[in-house]
Amino acid sequence: MIATRVLVVDDEPMVREVLARYLSKEGFDVDVAEDGEQALIRHAEGMPDLVLLDLMLPRVDGYEVFRRIRERAATPVIMLTARGEETDRIVGLELGADDYVTKPFSPREVVARVRAVLRRAGEAKAGEPAVIECGDLSIDRGRRQVRWRGDAVKLTRKEFDLLEFLASKPGVTFTRTQLLEDVWDFAWDGDTATVTVHVRRIREKIEDDPSEPKRLVTVWGVGYRFEP
Repeated sequence: MIATRVLVVDDEPMVREVLARYLSKEGFDVDVAEDGEQALIRHAEGMPDLVLLDLMLPRVDGYEVFRRIRERAATPVIMLTARGEETDRIVGLELGADDYVTKPFSPREVVARVRAVLRRAGEAKAGEPAVIECGDLSIDRGRRQVRWRGDAVKLTRKEFDLLEFLASKPGVTFTRTQLLEDVWDFAWDGDTATVTVHVRRIREKIEDDPSEPKRLVTVWGVGYRFEP
């Protein structure tokens, strides 16, 4: 069996060493990078299954590394942020990061989050249709592709996850906090605006009039639901 590859990107040697040691003990094949430029090279050469990415990097910052990774692949990314930097976390999630971990962190927690993100990225939707068809909208779960009136729609990983989740439960209303817990897979104790931002971006791509959506509708005072 080929081991799952994880790329750890951090400019602190101790962080790289600790994470690499814990992940290796759990059976992962680990590669490391100490700056943004090296991270992009390692990603291109090794095509890891997941990237642990520090935001504060020399040479090329974490945000730019994230953008370039997503331009070439849909690799899951967990961002590493400094304690208290809520703005960094919000921006990272709005860009489409799969999760975030604040420093200082428990290595065991990081391993658990890595497993959770990989599970979400690869788990099969047993008993559910491979393609969700809703009129002019088609969501191909296996290929992670969306078409609107026959044209391919470019979505970030998290935009796809959010749309697919809501479309798989048509007519059900979810609060923003529930969506963070179910789609982002963590309990958010601060601003839920990242959900609003993702919904707005999806509407711009699949609605005739994003200001008066017919598919991804707002339930005022509660949250959102998908109308089939």
